[in-house]
Amino acid sequence: MTFLNLSLLSAFIPTFFVVSITPGMCMTLSLSLGITVGVRRAMWMMAGELVGVGIVAATSAVGVATFMLQYPAAFDLFKYAGGAYLAWLGIQMWRSRGKMAMPETNAEPITSSRWELAAQGFVTAIANPKGWAFFVVLLPPFIDSALPMTPQLMALVLIILTLEFLCLQLYAHGGRTLRRLLSKGGSVRLANRVSGSLMVLVGVWLAFG
Repeated sequence: MTFLNLSLLSAFIPTFFVVSITPGMCMTLSLSLGITVGVRRAMWMMAGELVGVGIVAATSAVGVATFMLQYPAAFDLFKYAGGAYLAWLGIQMWRSRGKMAMPETNAEPITSSRWELAAQGFVTAIANPKGWAFFVVLLPPFIDSALPMTPQLMALVLIILTLEFLCLQLYAHGGRTLRRLLSKGGSVRLANRVSGSLMVLVGVWLAFG
C-alpha cells in the first residue's frame, strides 16, 4: 500500500472506530430499526447511510464542506424536513401504527419499502451539519500530501465506510436482541414505544442538533 502512510493509518483506524461506535443519530436509527424491522431490512437504511457518509467524507477531504458550512442555510430546509419525517414515523411507531411498527397481533406488518429505508439513512447522514464539520476537522490531518491524493482518499473513505458498517451492524443486532426481550410476555406495544421514542429522538436531533 504505497499510496498510504502506514504510520498515519495506524492512528486513523482506531480514531474513526471510536468515532463510529459512539452513539449518534445514525447509530440510534440503526438500533431503532433493529427493533422494528430486523437486521436484514435495516441494511437498506445502512446502505443509504453509507452513501451519505461517503459523500460527506469525500467532499470534506477536498474542502467542499468548508464552503457549505459557511452557508448553513442550504442545510436548514433539508434537515428540518428530514427531521420532521423521522419524528412523524417515530410517533406512528409509538402508537403501534404505520409501516415501521411491529404488529400487536400475528398479522404481517406493512413495512417500509427498501427505498424508503435507504432514504432515511441517506437523509440522516447527509443533513447533519455536525457531521460535515467533524469530517472537515478530523479527516484532513490523516491525508499525506506527499502521496497520490485520489487512491489515498478512496482508501481512507473505504476504511471509514467499513468501520461505519460494522458499528451499524452492532447497533442493529443490539436492537434485534432488545426486540426479543421486549416481545416476551406481550410487550410488543412497549417495543414499539421504545423504538418510536428513539426515532423521534433522531428526528429532533437531526432538525435541531
